[in-house]
Amino acid sequence: MRFVRKTERLSVILDQVGLQGTVDVAALAVALGVSGATIRRDLQTLSRNQLLVRTHGGAISNEAGDEVPTRVKAALRQAEKRAIGRAAAAFVEEGSVVGMTGGTTSLELSRALAQRRGITVVTNAINIASELVGHAGIRLVLVGGIARSSYELVGPAAEAMLANYHLDIAFIGVDGLTPEEGCTTYDEMEAQTDLAFLRRARRSVVIADSSKIGRVTFARISLISGVTDVVTDRGARPEQLEALERAGVRVTAV
Repeated sequence: MRFVRKTERLSVILDQVGLQGTVDVAALAVALGVSGATIRRDLQTLSRNQLLVRTHGGAISNEAGDEVPTRVKAALRQAEKRAIGRAAAAFVEEGSVVGMTGGTTSLELSRALAQRRGITVVTNAINIASELVGHAGIRLVLVGGIARSSYELVGPAAEAMLANYHLDIAFIGVDGLTPEEGCTTYDEMEAQTDLAFLRRARRSVVIADSSKIGRVTFARISLISGVTDVVTDRGARPEQLEALERAGVRVTAV
């Protein structure tokens, strides 16, 4: 049986809690090939970060409205996010003006773009700006606003700045994506700023790992009609991707 890293175990546990609302220590131990003691330690880690609630013999969901901290997100599904970032970078042509919201998948996209030349990147994410600043081939524009724990600057000031820019392509990270509810996230103000990016772009691309597909969170960013493309990983169920395609979205799974 292959070795399952802690970050991968945490990702699997969070996925199961999100889908089923509950998880069982014994079942997780069998599925992941580790001891019950290891699973209990994993559940304690997630409980300390308020990502689930421990119960006797397992854990339950900590309500749909609770946002996963960025430091935890960054450790989950790293390989998938890198692959998505590289695939999304291929959408960017020389001379393009590129909009990017925050998120751990967007951070991987910024790393994939770091050595490109002749592009302008407009972002509201402090960590993405930090990744790209100083690269000679990239003109960087940081949109200001109210700082969130996700490293994003949001609110009316950010939206007013974006209203003056024309983007060739915008990439947004989301916390949920379905054909029926469109793109969703946890924060209302962040949703409005993300929508401003979409509205200023000729091409609008959602970049999200497969755990976000089929999920709905608190605040709507946009209906699915506001999205031209989705880039995700092959962990998404085929019927989920087919439903997005039927809604008129081009889907790239890597």
